[in-house]
Amino acid sequence: MKNLAFVLSILAVAVFFGPRFSGAAERPNIVLIMADDLGFADLGCYGSEIETPNLDALAADGLRFTQFYNTAKCHSSRVSLLTGLYCDQAGSESLKRGATIAEVLGASDYFTAMVGKWHLSKQPTDFGFDRYWGHLSGATNFFTGDDTFRLDGEVWEVPKTLNGKPFYTTDAIIDFAIDFLGQHFESESEKPFLLYTAFNAPHYPLQAPEEAVKKYDGRYDGGWDNLRATRYRKQLDTGLLPVKWQMSARPDHVPAWDSLSEEERQWEADRMEVFAAMVDVLDQNVGRLVKFLKEKGQFENTLILFCSDNGACPFERTRGRFKEPWDPESYWTYDASWANAGNTPFRLYKQNQHEGGISSPLIVHWPTGLKTEPGSVTHQPGHLIDFMATFIDLAGARYPEQIGDRTIDPLQGLSLLPIFKGETREPHESLYFHFGTDRALRQGKWKLASAKQGRWELYDLDADRTETNDLAALYPDRVKAMSDEWFRMAKDIDRLPPKQLKPVKNKLSELSFRKDTSSGSAK
Repeated sequence: MKNLAFVLSILAVAVFFGPRFSGAAERPNIVLIMADDLGFADLGCYGSEIETPNLDALAADGLRFTQFYNTAKCHSSRVSLLTGLYCDQAGSESLKRGATIAEVLGASDYFTAMVGKWHLSKQPTDFGFDRYWGHLSGATNFFTGDDTFRLDGEVWEVPKTLNGKPFYTTDAIIDFAIDFLGQHFESESEKPFLLYTAFNAPHYPLQAPEEAVKKYDGRYDGGWDNLRATRYRKQLDTGLLPVKWQMSARPDHVPAWDSLSEEERQWEADRMEVFAAMVDVLDQNVGRLVKFLKEKGQFENTLILFCSDNGACPFERTRGRFKEPWDPESYWTYDASWANAGNTPFRLYKQNQHEGGISSPLIVHWPTGLKTEPGSVTHQPGHLIDFMATFIDLAGARYPEQIGDRTIDPLQGLSLLPIFKGETREPHESLYFHFGTDRALRQGKWKLASAKQGRWELYDLDADRTETNDLAALYPDRVKAMSDEWFRMAKDIDRLPPKQLKPVKNKLSELSFRKDTSSGSAK
């Protein structure tokens, strides 16, 4: 009997520990990369002329989404990415009703690290990240930083040089990412890792090293009208988008390029050159991280996800126009004109819940786990809220009901894993969108949208993803049913206060974006 009891105890230990260790060996590392204010068409593999060979290579060997959604603003997208919830549902910047991907994966024996822009309350190390370097602010000077930089919860003074080269935030983000992962590997820990890399680029101020800017000298002298046409043609020629989705028209608030004076055209071309340089340098740093993972033998079983927090930014807030963009005292932005090209072929911008505001690139790369053909494109919709559910699936983790004094709201996202396997995923019954006075709801092929509390617009996204043919007058019953559902979700799930639940107006709002200074926050 004693021998039998001993054998049974050994079997019990094997049953308890065996699958856990086996599963840990098979679970992927996760690198989640978010760009800041990067438009749908700002990468080479999404139609751009900007040189992004490293991201293009990941796309060529991986999977691209054409209908992946964000929340159209910096902080709200970060909340949804981290928690799998809608922004206000999670408690907005406070995260008081949300668990983070770091907390959930950390509890499932992952090493968790973050580098870059936080833009929420407290610090990443207060929300489950083992390591953190970056800035807590929503935007920063790329050369000199600000007083919100932190390293593992402690104040970090921005130096003039880092690792033998002039400090530049985009470079430093990957310096610390490599440092954190290198230390993790040296510890001989068998834990898989989660690395959340939150670039501040290409968010304003438009600042980049001189060499990077001069690389693009003259490339945008043809203007934004030509650029939109060129990008759209590339999207069609490469099979990224179907011909039936016609490019949206240039809006009234964007002037024709040929209507500008020679001096104005030069200033505008210069601005876009800096933006392109920032995206180029971001891509170079993605390449540095990929190279490091390959050198350490970690690349094959690392899931890499690259997305953006919102569409291109229309806000004109330039200060110090006559300082060169590699001068730390410079402060350039571009406005709706180039942002319209950044979001090709869609309408509107960051902050708006039309497709130009909420449509992100999403590149997925995972050699040992992705079952789609290399270079594939999927038109299945997805959303930032889906990352949490996906990571729970991959890690065998558990979504919590309580963390400390935080009672956690029910998860809203759905796992993307079926799409990664080449399957058709059961889609969200409804996808809800809100920021400020901009609203939207998607149900299947139908999308309801309101800009600046203007009247509801209705679009058939299968036929008209670029929202050029408003069908609201033809389908009033659908408008009523979908608007009722938007208000239900806004009130019962997202928990919006009454002041944000006012009915829409009976007419379209006047939209004016040039020289916009009305929204001073960098959120």
